[in-house]
Amino acid sequence: MISSNDFRPGVSIVLDGSVWRVVEFLHVKPGKGSAFVRTKLKNVQNGSVVEKTFRAGETVPQATLEKITMQHTYKEGDDFVFMDMETYEEGRLSVAQIGDRVKYLKEGMDVEVIKWGEQVLEVQLPNSVVLEITETDPGVKGDTATGGTKPAILETGAQVMVPLFISQGERIKIDTREDKYLGRE
Repeated sequence: MISSNDFRPGVSIVLDGSVWRVVEFLHVKPGKGSAFVRTKLKNVQNGSVVEKTFRAGETVPQATLEKITMQHTYKEGDDFVFMDMETYEEGRLSVAQIGDRVKYLKEGMDVEVIKWGEQVLEVQLPNSVVLEITETDPGVKGDTATGGTKPAILETGAQVMVPLFISQGERIKIDTREDKYLGRE
């Protein structure tokens, strides 16, 4: 159990049978009446956001989440097979469990799997990955870094916008959180 006075951004709680993460909180002490805590909560399973008010000192169950480092070994059908790096046990995750960042997932990549009991809540990829460009328009002499951008398809099938001077076969660094080109590798 955790008191509403101890809420901080990132704290996970259980409400109505699902896990919610505190995004924002504000402790309010009005001149008249009792204090309360106004929060913005994000559902970890489906991403919905709600605002909820708790009385000061009210206790709610805290979600005990387990973070496991796993390595993507191969893809079988629609499932991705991961190996726990501590116990060497294999586990399978679907595209729905991994989310939209599956487009950057490459064999041999280490990821953080967040579990609540036996249920997988989210899969966190590294903040940046290095991937090879398999298809893009050729770079032309005179193209500058401050010019425009062009689409490029990466080895995992993801599409990102890159500067005009980047050509096919180059390895580039991508920010997986914002789908942005960071630089050459």
